[in-house]
Amino acid sequence: MTQSLDALTDALLNAAKRAGADSADAMAVQGTSVSIDVRSGGLEHAERSEGIDVGLRVFVGQRVANVSSSDTSKRTIEEMAQRAIAMAKEAPEDPYAGLADPSQLITDWDIDALELHDATPEPSPQDLQRDAAEAEAAAMDVAGITQVQSSTGAYGARQVHIAASNGFSGGYARTDRALSCVAIAGTGSGMERDYSGDSRIFQSDLRGAAEIGTEAATRTLARMDARKPPTGSYPVLFDERVSSTLIGHLLAAISGAAVARGASWLRDAMGEQILPDHLSLIEDPHRPRTGASRPFDAEGLPTAKRTVIDNGTLTGWTLDLANARKLGMQSTGNAARGTSSGPMPSVWNIGLTSGTASHADLVRDMGTGLLVTSMIGSTINPNTGDYSRGAAGLWVENGEITHAVNECTIAGNLRDMLREIVPANDARAHLSRVVPSLLVPGMTLAGA
Repeated sequence: MTQSLDALTDALLNAAKRAGADSADAMAVQGTSVSIDVRSGGLEHAERSEGIDVGLRVFVGQRVANVSSSDTSKRTIEEMAQRAIAMAKEAPEDPYAGLADPSQLITDWDIDALELHDATPEPSPQDLQRDAAEAEAAAMDVAGITQVQSSTGAYGARQVHIAASNGFSGGYARTDRALSCVAIAGTGSGMERDYSGDSRIFQSDLRGAAEIGTEAATRTLARMDARKPPTGSYPVLFDERVSSTLIGHLLAAISGAAVARGASWLRDAMGEQILPDHLSLIEDPHRPRTGASRPFDAEGLPTAKRTVIDNGTLTGWTLDLANARKLGMQSTGNAARGTSSGPMPSVWNIGLTSGTASHADLVRDMGTGLLVTSMIGSTINPNTGDYSRGAAGLWVENGEITHAVNECTIAGNLRDMLREIVPANDARAHLSRVVPSLLVPGMTLAGA
């Protein structure tokens, strides 16, 4: 497989050169995915897909164009190059476009150390169905569960190869194995549902099916008899399942693309305190067995561990080459791309400093407020950081969970929220975003 993808990217680059490109880069992705859904103990849906996608980006002077295809025939590759050149000639000039200088490219890496690929045999459809059925059965065994909406076992394998006319050529393989279950309790307008699941690179790391099904059921039952919370200002504890969304909004605001456009509520915040002064945010693209790990980015630059926020202070943007040039800076090795689009800044594995208190400690200490376990919708003003989201979860009264809550809105400003967060110690270390439960001492709740 490696040789075929390598040959495909070379063929694309050679075709681009013959068509008149000044420079070019190419990407080839070969993947397999299998998904099995179980319902009422039987097979509900089975799907398998396999394919190869290729993409070519060409530069004609400072003009650039990108084309892609799932047809890898020699004729199509030649036509792709010709079409890309024609498109580039019609495109406006971009003074920041261009490949990396050869001196910037990675020259050596140890892909095996990252453990991105499980070499054990692909699970059979029967294996996936068995796991999904076991998760469903475990959920149905919990008293009060009326049905399981879906129970799904899935597997994916993908190989990526990138090459460019500046001399870069490299690739790697990934696998992933997933299992999820969505349980339902109640009937009619009193119906509630919740889920549990797991996704890992290695099959051997995946949580047990019975554990996943039981957890989905337990979470669902905890949401029964929900009511609207009172309107007012209360502390809000973002459960570990949803807390990474807060950090996600921060990461979106420090993207070099957003900063270069001036469309970021942190565009003038370099060197300012963003988080409490005892918290840091670390990016580490070299964590083994982690979904966002990679040895190099989509432009052939080496990835490296970096401190995004150091003891509360914002230290840098997330940059690819083009946006780094716009801002007069250096790329941070964070370019990501697909076959049908050019590079854009993206973060790899992120970890927030954990606290010393447990989830239960924060519930006890928050007094009266909302424990958020799920959210819907999102209204985030990218320029001001104003935040508003629909939420559901559990109401806490005098430090104890009393009942389920739904149909409410939580609102605040991300700058204020993030400066006051209190982390728990319950982050899951295997995730690409390692973020514990986060307590925000005061937010506006709109409920009853």
